Amino acid sequence: MNFLGEKSTRIYLLFLCLYAVSYMGNAVYGTFMPIYLKSIGLSQTSIATLLSFGPLVAILAQPLWGSIGDRAESKNRVLQLLALGSAVSILLLPVSNQYLYLLLIICLVTFFQTSIYPLNDAITLEHLARTKWNFGPIRLAGTIGFALMSVAFGIVARKNINSIFIVYSVVMLLTLVICTQMPKIKGHQSSKNKVSLLVLLKNRKLMLFILLNFIVQITLGYYYAFFPIYFNQLGADNSLLGWSMLFSSISEVPFLLFGHKIIERFGIPVVLVSTAFFAGLRWLFCYFVHNPYLVLPIQMLHGLIFIVLSVTLAIYINQEVPKELKASGQTMNGLISLGLARIIGSMAGGIASEYVGMREVFLYNAMVAFITFVVFIFIFLKEARAVQKATV
Repeated sequence: MNFLGEKSTRIYLLFLCLYAVSYMGNAVYGTFMPIYLKSIGLSQTSIATLLSFGPLVAILAQPLWGSIGDRAESKNRVLQLLALGSAVSILLLPVSNQYLYLLLIICLVTFFQTSIYPLNDAITLEHLARTKWNFGPIRLAGTIGFALMSVAFGIVARKNINSIFIVYSVVMLLTLVICTQMPKIKGHQSSKNKVSLLVLLKNRKLMLFILLNFIVQITLGYYYAFFPIYFNQLGADNSLLGWSMLFSSISEVPFLLFGHKIIERFGIPVVLVSTAFFAGLRWLFCYFVHNPYLVLPIQMLHGLIFIVLSVTLAIYINQEVPKELKASGQTMNGLISLGLARIIGSMAGGIASEYVGMREVFLYNAMVAFITFVVFIFIFLKEARAVQKATV
């Protein structure tokens, strides 16, 4: 019994390490890449285009890696390949500042990188289904890793933004090493049992949830692409940018600890639609605030938006999607939220910011979020009435 207990604890610690380390990579690349691109003299439109083509590749990569994961003898091996590809491809980026070269390498990095997190979720949630553990504390490790790396690398980036490449590569290699020690999770279509992806598309409730996520993620797409630059324009340096990411990360802790109880109490539709309301508030505050230090408390609203969307949908997909499509379900959601939504948010937002300014685009995002909130309240109420009539 003691041996089994020690083994169980070791596996739990491995999952904690996996999320902490892999999300450190997200902090380095996602937060500071726009700053690097700005430092080499690119315009806002050029940055927007580069950061949009990455997610465009994700549209092709996500279904591919999801399908490979569902058919693989070991989903862990697929995750190891993604981590290795990310670690190697990022080192090619500083070789040249030519626009077409940067475009090619960013697409290559994204091809490997964007499927890491949904595959993380697919492997973790499937293993947790066999245990009494909750997903929240494990995902919290990712938040802590993101927060610590945001501050640490923010200090480094103030003096040497070019260190982004080696730091990200090392983090991804550590992710690879951790993957080799994790319990093996097999793809359930590795045998003869094949299930069509149309099963996912025919799930009306899942499609509604993903649509809501998609719209809110468009506004987040603009935030991820241009907030670092906007924050610098307000007078913040890279160190303060790192601290702002710490604030946003800390804000995720309550939902990660108590999210399962919140979902049980209010239900998934209410939890998801609330993210649109809080997104509207956040972008509205960003529009009105001029002092960079006042942005820090606004960042606390992050914990009511992104983490709520990602964790709630990950849990729903793991519970409702057939086991043969769990990896595909997670990567499809990632495709839409990290792919299509990021493309629209960064590209359209970048073009709009050239014409009306970054501050005004935050106001437009607030309007989109509030409209989404109202529309989906009516949609979910209508759905609830339909279900009630069907059960009477």
